[in-house]
Amino acid sequence: MASGQVTEKGPPPESPAVPRDLARGKHSGNGPRRGLRHYAKWLVMTLVVVFAFFTAVSRAFSWATVPGAIYSADIPQRIQDELVGRKLAALQRQQPHEGQHQHQQYHGQKQQQRLGSEGKAQALAMSGGAVDGHYLIGVGKADITGPVVEINMMGYANTEQVGSGVRQRLYSRAFIVGDLGQPEDRFIYLVLDTQAGDTAVRYGILRGLEELGPEYSMYGHDNLAVTATHSHSGPGAWLNYLLPQITSKGFDRQSYQAIVDGCLLSIRRAHESLEPGTLTAGTTKVFGANINRSLYAYLANPEEERAKYNVSAEDDGSVEKDLTLLKFRRASDGKNIGVLTWFPTHGTSMLANNTLITGDNKGVAADLFERRVRRGVQETDDFVAGFSQANVGDASPNTLGGWCDDGTGEPCEFKTSSCRSTGRSRKCHARGPFFTEKDEGAASCFEIGKKQYEAALELYTSMDTQQPNIKGSGVKAFHRFHDMSDFQFQLPNGSTVRTCSAALGYSFAAGTWDEPGHYEITQSGHNDTNSSPKWKAIRWLIGAPGPEQIQCHAPKPILFNVGKTHKPYHWTPDIVDIQTFRVGQFIIVVSPGEATTMAGRRWKEAVAESSKIQLAEELDGKEPIVVFGGPSNTYTHYITTEQEYGIQRYEGASTLYGPHTLAAYIDRTKALLYLLKDDAPSGEADSRETGPLPPDNSDRSYGFNTGVLFDGTSQSQQFGDVIVDVDKSRFALGDKVTATFVGANPRNNLRLEETFAAVEYRRPGETEWTVVRDDSDWKLVYQWKRSSVMMGTSSATISWEIEEWTTPGEYRLCYFGDAKSIDGEITAFEGRSTAFMVN
Repeated sequence: MASGQVTEKGPPPESPAVPRDLARGKHSGNGPRRGLRHYAKWLVMTLVVVFAFFTAVSRAFSWATVPGAIYSADIPQRIQDELVGRKLAALQRQQPHEGQHQHQQYHGQKQQQRLGSEGKAQALAMSGGAVDGHYLIGVGKADITGPVVEINMMGYANTEQVGSGVRQRLYSRAFIVGDLGQPEDRFIYLVLDTQAGDTAVRYGILRGLEELGPEYSMYGHDNLAVTATHSHSGPGAWLNYLLPQITSKGFDRQSYQAIVDGCLLSIRRAHESLEPGTLTAGTTKVFGANINRSLYAYLANPEEERAKYNVSAEDDGSVEKDLTLLKFRRASDGKNIGVLTWFPTHGTSMLANNTLITGDNKGVAADLFERRVRRGVQETDDFVAGFSQANVGDASPNTLGGWCDDGTGEPCEFKTSSCRSTGRSRKCHARGPFFTEKDEGAASCFEIGKKQYEAALELYTSMDTQQPNIKGSGVKAFHRFHDMSDFQFQLPNGSTVRTCSAALGYSFAAGTWDEPGHYEITQSGHNDTNSSPKWKAIRWLIGAPGPEQIQCHAPKPILFNVGKTHKPYHWTPDIVDIQTFRVGQFIIVVSPGEATTMAGRRWKEAVAESSKIQLAEELDGKEPIVVFGGPSNTYTHYITTEQEYGIQRYEGASTLYGPHTLAAYIDRTKALLYLLKDDAPSGEADSRETGPLPPDNSDRSYGFNTGVLFDGTSQSQQFGDVIVDVDKSRFALGDKVTATFVGANPRNNLRLEETFAAVEYRRPGETEWTVVRDDSDWKLVYQWKRSSVMMGTSSATISWEIEEWTTPGEYRLCYFGDAKSIDGEITAFEGRSTAFMVN
């Protein structure tokens, strides 16, 4: 590989700089230096005042800290009716003749009663029989959109990035695969439109599954993977550990519960539609959707290793271009029910000045795919497309590279991602394909999502005539908790190494070109630990590292010694998830962190080579297909190669457990591969080793996000009244239509499985209106704005950018809200604009 020629691409240096950090705060670096005592005293006093104020308000308004509703009152019954319908439909597809259906349904019920934990799936398997290449499959999708306003967004750690509305709702997409011969052998792979998988969320899902009764008892730690698309534009305040809670003012029960409840619903939808089917895998290339944001670190990997992946100038190996797709087709009628894909690109297309909730580029890709194929005759109406993340650690969607927004228009410095004018990283920002649009990254986000969708759709279509290629024995899964704080193990060369208690290096505070830090620190190298009294104060408050910790993490200069800090509870995880799934020759490595391009490759290759030995009988001569999904289950930040770690850019500084983190993950995964053998014990009781459990902090985390006190209006207005109506009676394709309504806080009711905004259409000559757009549509935007805190007044603005494919006719904008009275009662209301024509 001609590594020396790999360069960051972008527009010419003379391109004008475009400001894009409107939501970022100011940084003052010229004030007088103050001592450690001053900063410590200031921080402690601030915390005391905030806590006292919060406590006083909470006591004065006791209902203010009670979370609003997750669902509207009628939604749970509608969901229950739907789930019953799914179950009956799946059974009926298995029993085409009425008499046979009644007979086998009766015996299926008897089998369910006898089998207990194996439940309906076992009865289905016994009626269908186990055939090579046939598995038990099911898919489901559900809304997980948490509080869309007044909660800090998760990903950029920017305290000013607080939600103000919705561009696109967030979803959990569930994929279940089981063994027809042994239905207790199965796994659930969840793809969430969130920043990461999480320990508290996973515990909540497992508790919910247990509460569902014996039919769901086969699901547990071993076979549940909670993965994320790594979107940076969803609400925060739901994570288990303190460090990611800090910028979101702690933990918010409503934000957390929305994710847990939505995940459970997606699983139930998948479970209730389980039936025999086939799986087909394929791979294609996606170009123009990612770039390596830490190329300087990537080039530290051995040249001969990099050369293996240097295919062409367009695919030089610096990031993965491969997209792997797994197609789910049910056997009863030959219809496709879903696809699951893996491709790495960060969920950072939407910028840090965006305050609208979205699933970022993978949310766009999934939505486009589902809308496109659901119109087909070979697809089900509830087809689910999961666009899972892969080895994403250094893969950015901002494909034009890093440029300085300091007026010079120069490219960022290659080694440190800083600007020459200041020597700092703050003005170094990456640019997406439509960076000149002042839309907080929306156009670029849609474009990157569209590229993934188009590549996946082309591959999917080409597989129409392909026979299912996932065959062979067994569906197996394993999961173990492992303490990474001080794990000694042997490398393949025989040397003994160990991991370290978690710590973050100085370059962690520098950020990346997707969102740089606001400080004097830059990426790469050994920053001066005495450069600022502010950092000395923070290090002292958290706990300075000792000599052994410093040596263990070397060459990382430690900024935050978070692994040794357990007050008031753990800041980061010590105990992490080691998990892998297998169906036939298809193996899914489930990673708790963001592995870089080369780290993911090494992990996958190690699993592939080891499986050829340990799983030789199961593979039966077939080449293993290994994919990589993460960040999953619990967020452990980054995973780099040892060479990249030595460079200490952002990803290396964020590798929690020291230079041998990747090697430790590979060692534990290979050591547990035997659990994927056909004769490995099944079920939690038989297969789980005793070991440490991570803490569940969901009931003891601090939270400083106050609830909604009340909503108010002026004397002459009612909730839902139009404040500013649409400004024309006729609009053309491509125009934007906007109306503003008397609003109420959307945290009163998250309206999961519903919408805040809609576009209604009326056919000529008819009186009934039909909803044709809702919160899931990219071009329809709901924005909420507080008018007066004292009066509780607010407004909601609905805007619709009319798509080029819109049917001409009569439309109107709709607003759905819920208002909270002074005594805490919540009442639903609606508002509608004047009708208008589109032509």
